[in-house]
Amino acid sequence: MRTAAAALTALSFVGAAALAGCSGGGPEGGVSHDAPAASRSASPSPSPTPDWNPRPRSIAAVGDSITRGFDACSVLADCPEVSWATGTDDTVRSLAVRLLGPSEAADRSWNHAVSGSRMVQLPEQMARAAKERPELVTVMTGANDACRDSVRLMTPVADFRASFEASMRQLRAGAPKAQVYVSSVPDLKRLWSTGRVNELGKKIWDLGICQSMLADADDLGPAAVARRDAVQDRVVAFNEVLRDVCAKDRHCRYDGGAVFDFRFTGAQLSPWDWFHPSRDGQARLAEIAYRNVTAAQPPA
Repeated sequence: MRTAAAALTALSFVGAAALAGCSGGGPEGGVSHDAPAASRSASPSPSPTPDWNPRPRSIAAVGDSITRGFDACSVLADCPEVSWATGTDDTVRSLAVRLLGPSEAADRSWNHAVSGSRMVQLPEQMARAAKERPELVTVMTGANDACRDSVRLMTPVADFRASFEASMRQLRAGAPKAQVYVSSVPDLKRLWSTGRVNELGKKIWDLGICQSMLADADDLGPAAVARRDAVQDRVVAFNEVLRDVCAKDRHCRYDGGAVFDFRFTGAQLSPWDWFHPSRDGQARLAEIAYRNVTAAQPPA
């Protein structure tokens, strides 16, 4: 994307409505969720302490450009105010705002995500997040591991797993009891099928965005189909890694594929690149996260 920056800036005014500036947050009352009252025996012993607290009081976010709100407010720029995880914008109502309220969210949430980062950079982000001693860490990364200039350059699954395991070890070294909420990698093939109907979007994709999936968007020949299928298979494999590694940590909760399964439309895509989430897309991610974090049981 860096190599395409100048051309994208020139194209950005065509057909794209200017979005309003990022605004301050507004409160959303949370609903408390009680754990099930089932007992394993009739003996008068105290109930065990649940491993998951649905109302954490501090949040650190790690990941890539999605969590930084890239291209959601203006072209080629981060906009952390609209981040699904820690933003303060009242149209998004981030996970932090929904859990903590706007004033507490500003003081008790931290965004350590880095635009353009891949899974190999996550251990460093986790180390920074651990220093905040958060009660909850949100993780959303992996799209850049599949979105490369070619299928050959995608991150191998084994390397993806090793980096995520190292990330969890890094967090546990500094914050052994922090809860971790892991979002699945979005469905990149749906991104292609949704965005390819927009002529401006396809021109922007041709500048170098996620070429492994989005190159030659109108090409339906066997080679192009096989290339997109290979990317989709890699995303599915990445999500299996996220699920499996998370399942080994008692304080980790995977979203059950909720982000991957979300049936987003063009309204949820940035009007500047038809790739990153718009404000509306960020709000939908916040809704998914809030629902899963506050649920009494993890997603199936």
